[in-house]
Amino acid sequence: MKLHVYSLEKPTFEKDIVSVNLKTAAGELTILDNHRPLIVPLAKGSVRITDFESKETRFEAEGGLLEVRPGSEVTILID
Repeated sequence: MKLHVYSLEKPTFEKDIVSVNLKTAAGELTILDNHRPLIVPLAKGSVRITDFESKETRFEAEGGLLEVRPGSEVTILID
């Protein structure tokens, strides 16, 4: 799936990934390929991204918004 991360303070992150795990206002959530469409606010916490080489990238989010679109397009807007 294709992940796009946008922030006002950091450059845009774009990569094909296997999964992304993050905290939402409703609890922890893992997004995998072909996840159903979803829009949900993020809670403060760690965002963990796993790529196809099993490499994990982490960063902290103070909040924001997660959108999962049909076609395995994932967008994260972070504070």
